[in-house]
Amino acid sequence: MKDLLNHINPNYTLFLDRDGVINHENPDGYINSWQAFVFYEGVLQAMQLLNPLFKHIVLVTNQRGVGRGITQLADLHQIHQNMQAAISQAGGRIDGIYFCADVDSSSYNRKPNPGMAYQARQHFPAINFAQSVMVGNSPSDMAFGRAIGASTIFLTTTNPTFAGNQLVDAAFDSLLDFAKAISNR
Repeated sequence: MKDLLNHINPNYTLFLDRDGVINHENPDGYINSWQAFVFYEGVLQAMQLLNPLFKHIVLVTNQRGVGRGITQLADLHQIHQNMQAAISQAGGRIDGIYFCADVDSSSYNRKPNPGMAYQARQHFPAINFAQSVMVGNSPSDMAFGRAIGASTIFLTTTNPTFAGNQLVDAAFDSLLDFAKAISNR
C-alpha cells in the first residue's frame, strides 16, 4: 500500500464516489434532498488535505433514483451545489461532478462501466487514467476503477468485508484516513 501511495503525485486525478464516501448512504433508498445529505465526519478536512495533492478531483455517482422519478433532478443539483459550496468553504474542491441517472445497469455511463470517466476527460483532457485513483465503497466503484486502469481505494464505510477483494489496491476506514495517509507519506 505504501508503494501505491508513494506513486501518487500532483499530476494524478482523484475520482470519488459520493454516497458512502462523502456522505452517509440511505440504506432504504436514495438521498433525495439536501436535508437528507449528511457529510461523514472528517470529510471536509479530508477534502482540504486532498486539494493540493491532485490535478483534478472528480465526483462520479450513480443516481438511479433520478431515473426512477424518486429523486427530482432539481434536488440532485441543489445537493451537489450545496455540497460543493461546503467543500470549497472548508478549503477543498471538486472540479467536476458526473452522475448517471440511467436505470439500466448496462448503461455505458453507469458504474462499473467507464462512461463518466470519459465524460470527465472530455472536460479535462489532461486526465490520464493510468495516473488516476478511484475511491469508493462498493464493488462497482472498484470495477469502475479497474475498467479505466486506475488504482483503487476502498472505503469500508458500508461494506467492510469487501476490503480484501482482488479489485482493491488499498483499503481505509474513511476518506479522512486515506487523505491523512497520502498527505503524510
